[in-house]
Amino acid sequence: MKSKGDEGLSVKKSENFSEWYTQVITKSKFVDYTDISGCIVFREDCYSIWENIQRIVDIKLKKLGIKNVYFPLLIPENFLKKEAEHVEGFSPEVAWVTHTGNSKLKERLAIRPTSETIMYPSYAKWIRSWKDLPLRLNQWNNVVRWEFKNPVPLLRTREFLWNEGHTVFATRKEAEKEMKDIISLWEDFSKEYLALPSLVGQKTDKEKFAGAEYTWSTEFILPNGRAIQGPDSHFDGKKFAKAFDISFLDKNENKQYPFQNTWAISSRMIGVMLAIHGDDNGLVLPPKIVSNKVVVVPIIFKKDKDKVLKFAKDVKKKLSKSGVIFDDREGYSAGWKFNEWELKGIPIRIEVGPKDVAKKQVVLVRRDTGKKEIIKIGGLVKKVDSTLEDIQNNLYKNAKKFMNSKIVDVKTFSEFKKAIKDKKIVKTFWCGCSKCEDMIKDSSNGAKSLNIPFDQPKKKGKCVYCGKEGKHLIFFGKSY
Repeated sequence: MKSKGDEGLSVKKSENFSEWYTQVITKSKFVDYTDISGCIVFREDCYSIWENIQRIVDIKLKKLGIKNVYFPLLIPENFLKKEAEHVEGFSPEVAWVTHTGNSKLKERLAIRPTSETIMYPSYAKWIRSWKDLPLRLNQWNNVVRWEFKNPVPLLRTREFLWNEGHTVFATRKEAEKEMKDIISLWEDFSKEYLALPSLVGQKTDKEKFAGAEYTWSTEFILPNGRAIQGPDSHFDGKKFAKAFDISFLDKNENKQYPFQNTWAISSRMIGVMLAIHGDDNGLVLPPKIVSNKVVVVPIIFKKDKDKVLKFAKDVKKKLSKSGVIFDDREGYSAGWKFNEWELKGIPIRIEVGPKDVAKKQVVLVRRDTGKKEIIKIGGLVKKVDSTLEDIQNNLYKNAKKFMNSKIVDVKTFSEFKKAIKDKKIVKTFWCGCSKCEDMIKDSSNGAKSLNIPFDQPKKKGKCVYCGKEGKHLIFFGKSY
């Protein structure tokens, strides 16, 4: 019979985050590596979470009036070159198809790093009049971005899964109204389902999406002190419309270029969620984003096997609405199973032994705190429901507390550098000058701007680097 061995984690999260993260995602059988650097396998539990993210977000987008489409994976090179700033931003990351069989293609085909350049020629055909607007389309797909040396599964991979919203409006007001709706959707979804707080604000011109007038982002802080960008929204103005000749006749029969937005959430958020909530025993998963919220483990002895299994199956039936795993595998000790389900992060474990059967009770174990409670069978369903809700809320509360602990307010650049060295995120004032932003990055060993919070104080301080009047309160930090 298998008992607890070396299947668990051999390193503490606080001591070596990178090794802990690698171990927790592989030993839990969440992802697997492939022979292609930066391209991973989403195993069953991982992909199930992505399906839930996709399902929940898709419902929310459709409520906003957005419809789904699908465009090709391959983009002709001449399409990709139509918007100069966009091309410059993505050209180092593009993977190219140059041959079919032994024949060289007449024109290279890009494997999409993002889909503006394959979608917008169609938009130019479809949009003729103000009556054709707004056009609000979304697609769920994969993209490939090749430029980086150190891939990290889920957090920074060469191929990843996401959605792409590409919307077109007759007026700036309509487009900017959607920007607010989408960034609120991302912030609320991250909080409600992933139990993750975020820093929400506007990217600087240097850090905005290539081709956008401005970008709004959500930013998350990982246990190693690095920030990582989450779902975002980009106001593209008329740049792409002019590049791809997307135009329409307004109500006065005058030719106009429309306003466009793009926005996305990616599979990166799974990695962010695992990194922030996980502990030294493995994954800790928010109940609202997982399909299986409860595992029932009968503790079997030969003498009482039939009674225990019958009682445990009744327990499973009572909890069927919660998404239940029933673990009656033979050849594994109860202790081994307990450790495995802890490693996999199932929110609640229900233990059923011979004594529990006799007393018509179960032992309920919370994954987030490890707390055990004896629950009478009559009150089990209600207790499981309330515990799942409490786990969700507790994970968010702890994540918010952690995030706040990693943010440091600084006034001087010496304080700035010390905070970055201490693996903190800096909150400070900045003059708004891109050259000053570059100098901050160069002088702080790579700390860059994250975003500018929407809520700005009326009274501004001095720029942390140059000492001139501060234009923005802003977050800086090292990031992925």
